[in-house]
Amino acid sequence: MAAVQGPVPIGSASHNGITSEEPKIIVAENGEMAVDVQDKEVSMEGLCSISAYDQWTPLSVSGQLPRPRYKHGAVVLQQKMYVFGGNHNGRYLGDIQVLDFKSLSWSKLEAKSESAEAVSFAACAGHSLIPWGNKILCLAGHTREPTESLSVKEFDLQTSTWSTLRTYGSPPSSRGGQSVTLVGDTLVVFGGEGQGRSLLNDLHILDLETMTWDEFETTGTPPSPRSEHAAACFAERYLLIFGGGSHSTCFSDLHILDTQTMEWSRPQQQGVTPEPRAGHAGVTIGQYWFITGGGNSRKGVSDTLVLNMSTYEWSVVTGLEARAPPTSEGSSLVMHMINGENFLVSFGGYSGRYSNQVYALKASLKPSAPFQQINETETNGIAPISAAENSSRKVIFEIEDLQDKPGNRADTIKTSAQVVKGERNQIEDRLNQERLQSLHLKQELANVENRNAELTEELDLVRDQLSVEHARASKLEVEVSEIQERLQKMDALEKEFELLRGETDSGSDEAASSNQPPHGGRFWRWNG
Repeated sequence: MAAVQGPVPIGSASHNGITSEEPKIIVAENGEMAVDVQDKEVSMEGLCSISAYDQWTPLSVSGQLPRPRYKHGAVVLQQKMYVFGGNHNGRYLGDIQVLDFKSLSWSKLEAKSESAEAVSFAACAGHSLIPWGNKILCLAGHTREPTESLSVKEFDLQTSTWSTLRTYGSPPSSRGGQSVTLVGDTLVVFGGEGQGRSLLNDLHILDLETMTWDEFETTGTPPSPRSEHAAACFAERYLLIFGGGSHSTCFSDLHILDTQTMEWSRPQQQGVTPEPRAGHAGVTIGQYWFITGGGNSRKGVSDTLVLNMSTYEWSVVTGLEARAPPTSEGSSLVMHMINGENFLVSFGGYSGRYSNQVYALKASLKPSAPFQQINETETNGIAPISAAENSSRKVIFEIEDLQDKPGNRADTIKTSAQVVKGERNQIEDRLNQERLQSLHLKQELANVENRNAELTEELDLVRDQLSVEHARASKLEVEVSEIQERLQKMDALEKEFELLRGETDSGSDEAASSNQPPHGGRFWRWNG
């Protein structure tokens, strides 16, 4: 795909009724650009200061800005966005930058490694980051020293340590620009660009419980070989692939893989028709899949799309001025929930120049079905209002309405209030029981995870012992074979020895018979 070239105009844009001026660029001592936060329109109050929905807003951040980049990776853990790697002017980056969503401040995380091997794989671009517990998994990517097979790295947030995970089975070939999607307890790797710029459309699955690779045969028509596409999981079952590019064209097609039947299909799409694009980014909120950025051989794509994955209907969320960072190629897109609001956060990218700006969008769409997402109110110790609490409040409101109506007798109100109070007490008791049960379940889950970690370590030890015993058995088989060959040689030598001894005995008998004195002789004389 041809990169989008040309100058990047930064004009004024109106958000929330406030006209934002062009941010002031300051060159720091290290040569990197920083932004004067006084000229930015969002204050240090954080994401909550964004009031308008479905509009991209540049964030005012503090701290040392990361180096501009694209084709990096980003994930959200513990209310922070972790950015790793990327490409800047053809140079692979290996730093970890952290944006705290509470203070909107950047900081650089000094990472360590367990071995020199992990360091050699650190700098990369076109890789995939996956949050897994309190760790970050990094898969694939282009590096300075390409390897034959795809590597899986792990970054531990508690120890700030990189390590290379040991996997089993046949790993995929090394690649970059692939998609890696978390489906249950597995990672699904599709496509990408391999060695020699070869485009791929193979499918590999890594079981995170056993760390074993499998390559599955699928039915139906798979997507054509491509890289720089976007992928998402819906209903813990369906893998969606959208867009991407080859060496000659970009795609706007949508493919679905049923991970239970392993069958590819092409759904009938509705709504607006997406433009072909590659290098875009995507993130899901319930059944909604948001797509932003990317471009094709003609231009960058300025609109932000959303796909309802239950109806396959596309719609436009918003648009931006061409070449604005969220419309860039190779930018990252993450989602963060705070106080019940969903925020999309875009960082970096390339649209004629490399970017290190952060933009945010408060999404108005709400998932129709509940989905697993940690709410910031829970992490702050304030539990969200449950359905039971809402029900009790509704009853109280009805009593208040009843009291306001004339002609109702006081004893009726008193009786109704007592009944409602009793029901409310029962509901609160049930809520307390549910919370206790939830705490017990969380503790049991933690115990199971610890036990699982112990069993995994034991399994690794057993596998290592089996490998040692296998090597020892192979060595013993070789020694046994050598001993058998020696025995065969000894048997042959023994037979030759018997033959030689027989010949020697027969020769001695003949000599003895020739030395006997003649019959009738009187003396045996030695010839002197």
